[in-house]
Amino acid sequence: MNTLHSSMLGAIRTAVTLLTVTLLAACAAAPTVPPAARSELAPTGKLRVGLLVTNPVYVTKDGEAAAIQGIAVDLGRELAKQLGVPFEPVRYRNLAKLLDGAKGDWDVAFIGFEPTRAAYMDFTAPYIEVGNSYLVPAASSIRSVGDADRKGVRIAATPRSAQDVFLSRNLKQAEIVRPASIAAGLDLLAASKVHAVVGNRVTLTDWASKKPGLRLVEGSIFNVGQAIAVAKGRPAGTAYAKRFIEYAKASGLVQQAIERSRLQGLSVAAASAY
Repeated sequence: MNTLHSSMLGAIRTAVTLLTVTLLAACAAAPTVPPAARSELAPTGKLRVGLLVTNPVYVTKDGEAAAIQGIAVDLGRELAKQLGVPFEPVRYRNLAKLLDGAKGDWDVAFIGFEPTRAAYMDFTAPYIEVGNSYLVPAASSIRSVGDADRKGVRIAATPRSAQDVFLSRNLKQAEIVRPASIAAGLDLLAASKVHAVVGNRVTLTDWASKKPGLRLVEGSIFNVGQAIAVAKGRPAGTAYAKRFIEYAKASGLVQQAIERSRLQGLSVAAASAY
């Protein structure tokens, strides 16, 4: 019995290993593009990719189409390549305008998942996750993320951003001020009109390196999964985008894009069933 039991266990382990390898290989192979997906994702014959060029999580260097760089740029180019169409970046310097672009200005966009956005765009699973915190004056009494939620504290948040939505739901005492951008929020901080600026840790780290006298608060308020968004009404395109992002994670494309960006503190998101 012991010999039989051992043989059965060995066979089960082998089967599980083979199944795991098969699944990983399937994820690492570029998914086939159905004609309907190509038509929905590139109705103009190009893949128009919405990019927030002011956020280094997406774009680390702006420029002409051939010169623009960043994690989202790399993945957008690869998606266009798989579809067999040209890559066309659609640049935004304002998040609200990028969100409004879902009405027809772009085909896909790289953006943080936020449940309220699911009303007018569909999302893949995340390809990376990014923490969020506060940028404050070096001498600020805000030492941890929890210190910011106090009476009299004013926090600058970009309108309609994931940070704005999260803080609107969760802050008990602090007040939210909504300048048009993080840059505008930093102007308010310099003028002592707000006590902190909220944003993702990558963007805030970049700003802190450029503006002496500012400090990034330790810890993370919450994490945001960065995903591909597809405008509503494109089911075949959305289904393909979901398969593509899993392929990009499993094949190493996302990790390679992170390494090329030289951004710190980012990691590939976990695989997801689609």
